[in-house]
Amino acid sequence: MKIFQLTSAVLAYKRLYLLLLLLLSQVACNQTRGITPDPLQSFNRSVYQFNRQVDKMVLKPLAQAYRRVPAPVRQGTRNVMNNIHDVSVVSNDLLQGKFKQAGRDTGRFLLNTSVGFLGVVDVATPYGLPKNNEDFGQTLGVWGVPSGPYLMLPFLGPSTLRDTLALGVDTQLDGRLHLANHYGKPGIYYGGRGLEVLDVRENLLDKEDLMEAATTDEYAFIRNAYTQRREAAVQDGEVAPAVEDDELFDDL
Repeated sequence: MKIFQLTSAVLAYKRLYLLLLLLLSQVACNQTRGITPDPLQSFNRSVYQFNRQVDKMVLKPLAQAYRRVPAPVRQGTRNVMNNIHDVSVVSNDLLQGKFKQAGRDTGRFLLNTSVGFLGVVDVATPYGLPKNNEDFGQTLGVWGVPSGPYLMLPFLGPSTLRDTLALGVDTQLDGRLHLANHYGKPGIYYGGRGLEVLDVRENLLDKEDLMEAATTDEYAFIRNAYTQRREAAVQDGEVAPAVEDDELFDDL
């Protein structure tokens, strides 16, 4: 049964890759290094305004309330989510051929899971095993799949065609989904995703003024910062983001 599931997963990844090649071939020849086309800008701007309203009415107030939770509790929660995410990171390390990094990230996961009380305490970073971030969108980029047009997704925020199509694989690699399926409790996955979004939004509360001061066109600023950082992530930092305050988008 497990062999059948593994074979089905491999075939699904292969079909996804071929689909990506088909969809992205039309834009690959027009895409220059570090610049993502935005042919859907009118639609994207409408979605961006929708997301801004959702943020204003729901997400930001929740993030402000979440900030009242003691900092050690918030940090512990963040550490647990990072630890679970390391399972997906190791998978993408292997898919990208980063075998040494995969070994280090595996060691990080095992150390934090055991000595760090299931990841509540990050004991790996002081031991020289810092947190890495790898996802299937980056993996496709390493394989040579172009990012394609920029997309602003409802609720989810900035993305590209490549990263959007990679979301399905990222979901399947999410350790919280497997825990939810194992125990038959979908709340484990959805609750974890909700906490993750809340934690990211809380971290951005102090950076809003920086963005407002940096530009009069927030949409264009976010688009350029996101696409530049994604290109840098695919190239392992060899592409320097042009936006000076790229720290503002560390969580995107």
